Amino acid sequence: MTDAALTAFPAADIDEALESPARRALRRLLKRKGAVVGLIVIVTFILLAVFAPLVVPYDPIATCWTLVRKPPSAQHWFGTDDLGRDVLSRVIYGARASLLASAISVGIALSIGVPFGLLSGYRGGFIDALISRITDAMLACPFLILAIALAAFLGPSLGNAMIAIGISATPVFVRLTRGQVMSVKVEDYVEAARAMGNPRWRIALFHILPNIMPALLVQATLSIAAAIIAEAALSFLGLGQQPPAPSWGSMLNAAQRFLTNAPWMAIWPGLAIFVVVLSLNLVGDGLRDALDPRER
Repeated sequence: MTDAALTAFPAADIDEALESPARRALRRLLKRKGAVVGLIVIVTFILLAVFAPLVVPYDPIATCWTLVRKPPSAQHWFGTDDLGRDVLSRVIYGARASLLASAISVGIALSIGVPFGLLSGYRGGFIDALISRITDAMLACPFLILAIALAAFLGPSLGNAMIAIGISATPVFVRLTRGQVMSVKVEDYVEAARAMGNPRWRIALFHILPNIMPALLVQATLSIAAAIIAEAALSFLGLGQQPPAPSWGSMLNAAQRFLTNAPWMAIWPGLAIFVVVLSLNLVGDGLRDALDPRER
């Protein structure tokens, strides 16, 4: 680029053009206050879940009949539940179940949905029609209803809940991947790779897939939020984490009988679900803007 061409652009635009895409996306993400706040909240909950044995003040499954439904106090910041268990300790350990279940279930959806979407969008023809019809059939059933049906069929446990949520979320990634592939495969760089004699699998994996990852990353972030709600719903119905192991959904199930006498039993796990889901949605929106190449 000549000196005359360089002087035609502001220095900030030149610096932005020269930096790596990852650093550019990170810089744009950090400019969005909502996304930064959401990211801080998510990291805080992850750290609490990872270091839960070192953080919790009490054993989350230890009962004490002299402390049944005690309100928040200096000894028990979030109060106690109907069996005398510390609510704060159970909320922190419940974060483990919710975050682990959502991450693994979205991982299952990605590992199944992306390859099938890539195959459907790139190959086309009969394979595309078959995969698309199966995807349409699964999308015809609401996500949460399908997850409940699969969890009931597999049996009540956290592992089966992860599988049910992952399978239920798969059609979204199939549809998204297929649409992105069909848009990208006609680009000039893909045509150039094909003209150079690259095999189909190499074009799909090394030329198309990296360029659709931003959309998949944003959808994965939003799907984790939906998976947390789904896991809480399954646990609330007795199809997820089984007692006495703590889970936000099962805590809400136990609290529904004491909403008048002990509202703190429902407030804290419900607030935890609300804050984490809201934070994930804020981060997802921030990632969508930060990864948009048209954003300046």
